[in-house]
Formats: sequence, C-alpha cells, structure tokens
Amino acid sequence: MNKFWIVLSHTYLSKLKTKSFIISTIIMMALILVLTNISKLIDTFDSDDQEKVAIIDQTEDSLFDSYKNAVAGVNDELSIISAQDEKEAEEMVSAEKIVGYLLIEKDDSLGIKGTYKANQISDSTVSNDLLLALTQLKSQIAAKELKLTEQQITQLNTPPAFETIALQKNAKTEEDLNQARGLVYVLLFVIYFGVLMYATMIAMEVATEKTSRVMEILISSVPPVTQMFAKIMGVALLSLTQMILFFGLGYLSIKQSLTGMNEGFFAFFGFGNINISTIIYAIIFALLGYLLYATLAACLGSVVSKIEDVQQMISPMTMLVVVAFMIAMFGLGNPSASYITITSFIPFFTPMIMFLRVGMLDVPFWEIAISIAVLILTIVLLGIIGAKIYRGGVLMYGSSKSLKSIKNALQLSKRN
Repeated sequence: MNKFWIVLSHTYLSKLKTKSFIISTIIMMALILVLTNISKLIDTFDSDDQEKVAIIDQTEDSLFDSYKNAVAGVNDELSIISAQDEKEAEEMVSAEKIVGYLLIEKDDSLGIKGTYKANQISDSTVSNDLLLALTQLKSQIAAKELKLTEQQITQLNTPPAFETIALQKNAKTEEDLNQARGLVYVLLFVIYFGVLMYATMIAMEVATEKTSRVMEILISSVPPVTQMFAKIMGVALLSLTQMILFFGLGYLSIKQSLTGMNEGFFAFFGFGNINISTIIYAIIFALLGYLLYATLAACLGSVVSKIEDVQQMISPMTMLVVVAFMIAMFGLGNPSASYITITSFIPFFTPMIMFLRVGMLDVPFWEIAISIAVLILTIVLLGIIGAKIYRGGVLMYGSSKSLKSIKNALQLSKRN
C-alpha cells in the first residue's frame, strides 16, 4: 500500500508542477474571470456615443416623426435624424457622423418600403431594429386607413394565451425545464472536457514513462496494477484540484460582480435556482465517467511505445466520448426520447446521458440506481481486464497496432 501512495503522490506532484499544467490553469482562470465579469467589461468598452441613422422620407406623408417614435419604442439607444437627400446622407456616412441611412418610399402593393444603406451591413442589429420599427409604422398606417380604434389595434396585436401543463404528477414545469436545460448544458461541457482531458493525460503519462525507460525501473519495484490505479487516482486528485480552483474562483468572482445569480447570463442558464441534487448527480457521474475512461486510457497508453502514437491509439475512446456528448446535445431538446432512455443505460454513454435525464426529467430512482450499478460493474470489469493489459503492455516496445497490440499485451501478462 505504501508503494501505491508513493506512485500516487509522484504522479500528482509531478503533473502539478509542469509548466503546461500551470499555464493552462492560469489561462482557464483568466477566462473564468472574463466570463463572470463580461457585463462589466462590455459596459467599460462600450462607447457612450449613440449610433445615428439618417431618415430620408420620400412618401410625402410626413412620416419622420411617427417613425422616430416607433424606433424609440424598439431601441431607445438608436438616434434618428433627418436628411434631405441621399447625397447629404452619403456625406454624413463618409464623415462617420452616422452609421447609415434609411430611405422610406411609397409602395403600391405594400404601402411603404424601406431601403437601408451603410458602409458595412455585417452588423444586422441596426437594420433589424429599423425593420421592426418600420413594420410597426406600417401597421399603424393600415389601422388608420381601416379606421380601427386603439382597443381594436391592441386586440389584433395581442397573441393568444398559451400554456403547457404536464399531466404527470411529479413532472417538471416548462419554467423548470428551461432553467434545468441551461444548467445541464453547462455541466455536460464540464463532464465532457474533464473526462476527455484527464483520461488523455493518463495515457500520455504512461507512454512518456515508457519512452524514457522509467517504466523498466518502476515495474521492478512496483506491481503494474498498483501503478495503473495509483496513476488514475493521482490524475483524479489533480483534476479535483483544478476544478476546486476553477469553481472557487468563479463563485468568488460572481459574488463580487453581482448581488445575486438571478440576472442576465446566469438567469438564462438557470443558475438562479440551482437544484442541489443536480449538482450531486453531476459530481457522481463525472467521477464515474472519469474512472471508466481513465482505466481504458491507461490500458491503451500502456501498449504504446511512442508518445506520438498515443492519439491514434486512444482515438476510439475519444470517439466514444464525442458520440456520448453529441447524443446528449441532441437530447436537450427532447430528453424523454426513446433513444435517450436506451443509451442512458449503455455504460460508456451513461455519465452524460443519464445525467441529462436526471437533470431534466423526473427519473425514477431505481433507473438511476441501475445505471450507476451497471457503470460501476463495467468499471470493475474494465479494471480487471485493463490490469492484465497494463501488466503486459508496459513491457511491450516497438510498433503498436491497436487490437493486435492489446492481444499481445494479454498474452505477455500470462507469462508474468
């Protein structure tokens, strides 16, 4: 047991001190600071000058004032000025006094027609606001021509009442689903990148030691199986350290920048009303997913003799993670779909897809328990088989050819 802790601490501390780990951690922490303070940064760099648009009214109905009021109702930060003709408007655009100009004309079939001209039309925000205001003005003109009252106009523009109600007793409401969807979306990314990054790190660690011939010294003093699980737990502690730093910094930054998590970005992603059970299940499935893929990565890394062959060897594992993530992304729109239910019990997909179901649906506990039990059983079986592959794989040097290399590793482990 003492050898296990020695390998574990060595794996943890050696990775913790590497420049790549330190630099990537600093970059991620800086990114978290930017994201959690994005509203302040936008306000800081946002110009106080209002965007100005010139209006050329060629309808002979004096629509400028009415249109200006309509624009103010759509976007009060957009300033509207009048221009006599296109030549004057073009000169103002060239002098950068305005961002563009709108030509309003009569149209026999549609009533009025708008043409927006600017140096660049890649930013569609201004043109969309102008179109919305012009649509409202057209409706007002049509209402006057039809002699509709204000009450009739309001009734005409009011959408019908529409409500969705779940008949199942414990089913989540539409509001709960929208909040859960954003939270699950973010946590799925955390699980995806965490599992993929740290599992790959283990494969690289094993391959690096084989390349430097350190493995030959290690296997003479520490059993290969002890090495494998010590490395898995060492990288697990490393990932836990990094996650504590990330989430701790994010939480403190949010507390400093906002009075609560019920506004803007955080309200949209459902962080204003976090269900503690969702967080607990996220941790459980993230850890189990890590153990599953980390064990597989250690086995695959052990049969590789060159670092450059690692990515090729672990590519099937990477594809499994990607497929699970893509299914989960498609399932966000319809988490009760049959293919989501079926794949949530497939061990290599369970960490993400069962978490998706738990986060968005009222899943019976027995289903969750079965999926976790199957996942744990798969990890144990993979650990037993993986230990044999690892025992023979660490002694293999030369070219690696996927399945053939795994078969050779199993045969070699029987001789030891």
